[in-house]
Amino acid sequence: MDRQDKDFVRAGSLQELKAKGRLVVHGPHRPILVVHDGGRVFALDNRCPHMGFPLDRGSVEDGILTCHWHHARFDLASGCTFDLWADDVPTCPVEVRADGEIWVSPCFGYADPAGHWRSRLEDGLAHNLSLVVAKAVQGELAAGVPLHDILRQVALFGAANRDGWGIGLTILTAVGNILPVLGEDDVDLALFHGARRVAADCDGQAPRRERAPLASRPARATLRRWLRRWTEVRHREAAERTVLTAIAAGAAPNALAELLVAAATDRAYADGGHSLDFINKALECLDLIGWEHAAAVLPTVVGQMVAARGAEEATAWRQPADLVALCAKTASELPHLFDAAGSAGRWADHTALAESLLGDQADAIMAAIKTAVRAGASPVDLGRSLAYAAALRVARFGSANEHADWETAHHVFSYANAIHQALKRIDAGAADHRGPGDGVRGILHGAMALYLARYLNVPPARMPGEDSDRLDDLPADAAEISAALLDAFDRQRQVDTVGRLIARHLTRGHPPRALIATLAHALLREDAGFHAYQMLEAGVRQFAEWGDTDEGRRILIAVGRYLAAHSPTERAALQTADIARRLLRGGQLHQDAET
Repeated sequence: MDRQDKDFVRAGSLQELKAKGRLVVHGPHRPILVVHDGGRVFALDNRCPHMGFPLDRGSVEDGILTCHWHHARFDLASGCTFDLWADDVPTCPVEVRADGEIWVSPCFGYADPAGHWRSRLEDGLAHNLSLVVAKAVQGELAAGVPLHDILRQVALFGAANRDGWGIGLTILTAVGNILPVLGEDDVDLALFHGARRVAADCDGQAPRRERAPLASRPARATLRRWLRRWTEVRHREAAERTVLTAIAAGAAPNALAELLVAAATDRAYADGGHSLDFINKALECLDLIGWEHAAAVLPTVVGQMVAARGAEEATAWRQPADLVALCAKTASELPHLFDAAGSAGRWADHTALAESLLGDQADAIMAAIKTAVRAGASPVDLGRSLAYAAALRVARFGSANEHADWETAHHVFSYANAIHQALKRIDAGAADHRGPGDGVRGILHGAMALYLARYLNVPPARMPGEDSDRLDDLPADAAEISAALLDAFDRQRQVDTVGRLIARHLTRGHPPRALIATLAHALLREDAGFHAYQMLEAGVRQFAEWGDTDEGRRILIAVGRYLAAHSPTERAALQTADIARRLLRGGQLHQDAET
């Protein structure tokens, strides 16, 4: 380039282009490839949209430009790819003027950027193309598409293209819930992780079969009885139509939550807690994308709920003590106890109850719950105590356990958070129904799951920053603590180090939000399993209940210790997201590439 004419720059002469076949125009803009083929002149971004390889090192034949890096092929005239995994090459206007000079406009935009990237995200999801998904998510954000619109597009794709709720939608909802606490540079990475996991879940799966609500509009109590009956006999279609009928009748979110939780808790701790956790995540997904989509989302959890295996079928829940019978007996007593307590006043002994829930006698645990109810504890109070107790199981997870045992502790915490959040939702419409509701049985099931996991704290891990652990050997500055945390997550066997750094940050009085953002960043770097996302999101939720207190600190220690036990990973997804970011920002990934 040697001259500029308003919005155009000179690329060279037509004679020179015909002689060489192609020219590359450099400048403050992206490198532009100018090609002569079939008597026509074309101008495109010189970077392959797949991985950024210089396209001038490719070949042209019959109007097709082929990149020699991964053999992606593109239509010269439009830039459109013949290989969806590669994405389209942006083109730019080109003029051959009367004097035989070629001028190009270094403008690579799209007429409708938001629409273009929305379409590309749909392609990436449909074909499970991680790089396309990464670029599309970043492209939509750059085009000003609201976060929840992107979440909605991915969630509705997942609900329609897989026959049942999966881990992808769980991850998507979890990252959607924590978007407000993320650092600015991690938002696109979080959305990418959620979207790519939804795409992987749907890849090769049969789409969901739509069902219709009943033509009648039975009373809520009737629908509740029906759903519990269909769940008991594992009649999926009838259960889905019952849920759809409740939605069509205009049932409020709290009523729909009550309907599903009542049926789900007819089985104790179903599918290791996943059934109830998925129900709660589907409800939270609708909070993010809009409850007008309830008919598309809520039926996705019914299949697993109906098919789930309850803990009553597990030996550990029956022998040597019949924990299922103990739960049933206590559940039968709770309505009377709640009625008798009435408005006993605001109850605040959450921490004391949590310590009782960590006891080693099942009868004593149930007695502690009943004592709390007599003293005025609400179902939501019980859920808060249970979730904190479950977090302590993780925080005190002993190093003598097998690595797989982390998941036992995690499942109880994830379940406890789910029942707590569900009861809060149901309680929000308490004026619409009487008594504690059947969902409170979930507290009893969670308490017994916690009891069965008691061996994980024998002996208990030392709580960082307590007793004689002064933490003075650790950095004091917030930025230095954050750097030390990320360094620890780069290495294996750093569970105790991470716990101590978290305690150090909070006991020094540094902002918890910055610490949570660091933990989230550490997770988003990894090729993490869905349990890690559940752990972080549940921890953030439960920390919000307690704030910057001793209890809140222990919850974040639990989160950090779990994440450290599962880090580092290969971080392949992080590399994919980085490639997408550099491509969209105009970077050249292969400046020194060889042919």
